[in-house]
This record gives sequence, structure tokens and C-alpha cells, in this order.
Amino acid sequence: MDALNQTRVTEFVFLGLTDKWILEILLFVAFSATYVLTLWGNILIMVTIVFTAHLHTPMYFFLSNLSFIDICHSSVTVPKMLEGLLLERKTISFDNCITQLFFLHLFACAEIFLLTIMAYDRYVAICTPLHYPNMMNIRVCVQLVFALWLGGTVHSLVQTFLTIRLPYCGPNIIDSYFCDMPPVIKLACTDTYLTGMLIVSNSGTISLTCFLALVTSYTVILVSLRKQSAEGRWKALSTCSAHFTVVALFFGPCIFIYTRPDTSFSLDKVVSVFYTVITPLLNPLIYSLRNEKVKSAMKQLRERQVFFMKSCTRWS
Repeated sequence: MDALNQTRVTEFVFLGLTDKWILEILLFVAFSATYVLTLWGNILIMVTIVFTAHLHTPMYFFLSNLSFIDICHSSVTVPKMLEGLLLERKTISFDNCITQLFFLHLFACAEIFLLTIMAYDRYVAICTPLHYPNMMNIRVCVQLVFALWLGGTVHSLVQTFLTIRLPYCGPNIIDSYFCDMPPVIKLACTDTYLTGMLIVSNSGTISLTCFLALVTSYTVILVSLRKQSAEGRWKALSTCSAHFTVVALFFGPCIFIYTRPDTSFSLDKVVSVFYTVITPLLNPLIYSLRNEKVKSAMKQLRERQVFFMKSCTRWS
């Protein structure tokens, strides 16, 4: 409580991605388009799954949740980043900074847990197909989703507590474009080595442990594919390769950033852009372009929409 009472900083100032005006305009245009496509692509996947009966399976239930998390995850940082690209002085209040940090870790951790669950779902479907309907029924799927949100909330609360318990009484310049624990705790007016180690034991351990679990799961799947037919092997490989691509794109940056206490590299901003801006856009592209069922369902939805519009025109 004493640490909270000593807090003097009321706002933080972001250095942003660059201080060159022309480059800021170019980045604003590029990231605005990326954000719109992210929203459109993920909403399209969610709508397609909801309105397509044969996609009401555990894999696509988890995929729709992944799209929802991607929308939330990118919306935590991208709007503020776009605002900063248009302003000479990029500021955020202390309370809003803590709020951004909380939701950033909530959605990031939720996505980590969801990707792990999706890998388990594929493992059960491919390695024990006869038990799959019982092991991954709708009740189990809902319980797993509830558990991942609970786990993400607990993780985020811990990260937020570790941040606000420190006194901030001096410098307020964050060398980034959003609030995250590593750059924020560097501004504390006290030694943060222990806090940095706690970050590694929390975020770093979660990222690394889940990633190793995912790699193990996909390794077991690949080994088990030798017993299947060529057609079944190709179908499973296509699905798992899409999953593992998303896993690598998301876990790589997280492990790079959150397994290094009290150290920072010039590459950190680029890596952060990749997992807060680019990855949420790539997920719907990877799953829609590589998944024939999703592409077919999108085509049918489009045809139904055209038919509905023609019918409305005819009756009017």
C-alpha cells in the first residue's frame, strides 16, 4: 500500500515506432488497413462458423473463439498505436496504461491456452478417433474455454499487481507504442530485478511450457500418422500444419520477449508489432485459405446472401 501511495506519475509518454513524420504516415496507412482486415477476416470466420451447421464441431468452435480473441487482442493496442502515429506527443494516463496492460495479458494468455487446447483437440481426433466424440463433447469444450478465460484472468491479475505495487516517481517515457510489463517496470523508482524474475516465472514459463506441450503433441500426431491411409495422412497434415504455423507465429515473439528479465533489444518493437498487429491478421488467412471446409462454407454463405438480396429485390 505504501508503494501505491508513493506513485507520482500520472501519465506515460510513448516514444512510438519512429520519430520520422513521413514514416509515421506510411505506417498509419498500412496498420489501419491491417486492422480493418483483421476485424473483417475474423468476424467473417465467426459468422461463417455460427451460420454453417456442419461446422458446429469442437475444432471450429475453438477456431471461432480464436477469432474472437484475435479481435480483442489487436484492439487493445492497435487503436492507441494509430492515434500515436498522428500525434506529436503520444501519451497515456497511468490508469489507462494499467488497463491496457491487464487486457493485453488477458487476451494473450487466453490465446496461448486456446492454441494448446486446439492442439489437444487434434491429438484426440487423430490418435484416438473412436473416443473423440465422448472426450470432446460440447460440455467439455465449454468447460475448456471457461478454464482458459479463468487462467488468463488469474495470470493477468498477477501481472497487473506486480506492476502497480512498484513506485513510479520519476521518468515516464516508455520506449514502445503500448504498455507492457518489461518497459513499464523499468520506470519504477526501485530495484526491479525480483519483479523481472517473476515476469519470467509467470509469462515466460507459461509461454515456454505451453509451446513445448504443443510441440510434443504435434510430434506424437506426426508419428501416429504412419498408421493411416495416404488420404487421411494428407488431411491431418493439412490441418496440423495450419495450427502449427499459427502457434509458431504467436509463441515465437512471446518467448522472445518474456523470457529475458531486465534486458531489451532494438528488435523488441518489431517483434511486438508482429504479435500484436500482424499475427491476428494472419490467423484468419491461414485457416480460411488452407481449410476447404471453411472456404466452401464462406462460398455457400455468399450464395445465400446473393439469393436473399435477389429475393428482396424481386418482392420490392
